[in-house]
Amino acid sequence: MAFSSKVSSSVVLLLIVGSLCLVVSAGNFYQDMDITWGDGRAKILNNGNLLTLSLDKTSGSGFQSKNQYLFGKIDMQLKLVPGNSAGTVTAYYLSSQGPTHDEIDFEFLGNLSGDPYILHTNVFSQGKGNREQQFYLWFDPTADFHTYSILWNPQSIIFSVDGTPIREFKNAESIGVPYPKNQPMRIYSSLWNADDWATRGGLVKTDWTKAPFTASYRNFNANACVWSNGKSSCASSSKSSASNSWFSQQLDSTSQGRMKWVQKNYMIYNYCTDVKRFPQGLPQECKMS
Repeated sequence: MAFSSKVSSSVVLLLIVGSLCLVVSAGNFYQDMDITWGDGRAKILNNGNLLTLSLDKTSGSGFQSKNQYLFGKIDMQLKLVPGNSAGTVTAYYLSSQGPTHDEIDFEFLGNLSGDPYILHTNVFSQGKGNREQQFYLWFDPTADFHTYSILWNPQSIIFSVDGTPIREFKNAESIGVPYPKNQPMRIYSSLWNADDWATRGGLVKTDWTKAPFTASYRNFNANACVWSNGKSSCASSSKSSASNSWFSQQLDSTSQGRMKWVQKNYMIYNYCTDVKRFPQGLPQECKMS
């Protein structure tokens, strides 16, 4: 499958124009992030407005947020590794620490030139994941920057691309499904070699003659509750304010329609339909409407 859409470009344009309006302010990577590994392969450039990660045969690279968050609306613009990116994975996610960690994942699985990236999403709660949904994108994510967003509040987790929701994981504690709500999480990102599984199950290996591979980041914004010294920056009185409207935000009917459009046309794997994987029955949350 090439980047040609199943739907006309005019429909895609309508989808984008009708997308949720995001106010993405340019963060400063010097202030917001710490480069954590890569021995110089990660760089902050342009006075803190651009961050790049690179991968070669020796090592990949990564960074993490200085702050921890307990709920928030997180936006980041990424431009993925161009050309033959087979074997590489660009990961961008929220995570806590420990064996019962929570995690909210975007992972971009590279591919041969001309073949689409696979956008892999997952949600961990209390150390349990196995909630994968995978998508193709309706554009070439290597040609320009696009905004990848995570809305995480007590009601649901919503994954969005350029303001268009692609996945929602609802709080299903009422039917016994753990939900990430008690563990503060940092933002992490890394570019690394995963050619044992990333591209066609590991059949296509990384072509190191194309190294170094580089992914770029800009316009980070976190409208979020910062967790520090055991306390949240979101006082209960401020949760209803306009600036924290994300705290109670849910998908309206228009947004649900856009999400269903994406899932119908671009979803390539959904754990909630994989009956072979769950012979004892699909996970509880899959039974919610």
